[in-house]
Amino acid sequence: MSAYIVAVIDEHDPAVFAEYRAAALPVVARFGGRSLLQGTEHTTLEGEWAPGRVVVIEFPSREAACAFYDSSEYAAARTLRHRSARTDMLLFDGRPT
Repeated sequence: MSAYIVAVIDEHDPAVFAEYRAAALPVVARFGGRSLLQGTEHTTLEGEWAPGRVVVIEFPSREAACAFYDSSEYAAARTLRHRSARTDMLLFDGRPT
């Protein structure tokens, strides 16, 4: 069953965040992940939520998503993200439709 990492990112250092993306994206792919959304443009349909960047990454399983997040390869990239942005990140289990 697929799993999804959803992150809301408020970047404050675009140059370092660009380094993070360059380091993180190949690691995502190594663990079978694929980006479904990396966006800043949005329309608020209800409520007042106004996120900066929203990222949704699909992994083949919860185990693959956790292996990605806990990997030594991603740890180095994660340090760059922590230096360049404030992030809220969640892991969701998918379900068959």
